[in-house]
Amino acid sequence: MKTMRMLACAAVLTGASAVAAIAADSVNQVDGVALHGFDPVAYFVQKRPLKGDPEITYQYKGVTYEFYNASNLALFKKSPDKYLPQYGGFCAFAVAAGAKADIDPYAFAINDGKLYVNFSLDKRDRFQKKATENVAKANGNWPKVEPQEKIYR
Repeated sequence: MKTMRMLACAAVLTGASAVAAIAADSVNQVDGVALHGFDPVAYFVQKRPLKGDPEITYQYKGVTYEFYNASNLALFKKSPDKYLPQYGGFCAFAVAAGAKADIDPYAFAINDGKLYVNFSLDKRDRFQKKATENVAKANGNWPKVEPQEKIYR
């Protein structure tokens, strides 16, 4: 755990994506699947959340992701970090406030080519009102929030 904290801090200090330093146990998973089984690529390609097919899966860094179709899976395999949600797929608004919270896969935004998921549409809208400020807060908070056990649902 101490090593993961150091890696997360190093990622923030070097300007690297906070996602790159996330361990599998720091990714929001339900029944062993990230993003509640929604396809991370669909947010970018189809521009909407789409439930993945449990028959089209891929394990990346110990985490299982489901995909809407084989084409999205192929895109993910080429460049997985491009499609991963920020903060391990936990609520971006909550991370900006210093906590972990579950998400509603429909409450999402893409800012500067990065996927942010939130607890609710209201939290998404509040995050987006001050997106630049909230991203900066969440990036700063993530190394402290990442090891937290408590997840608000």
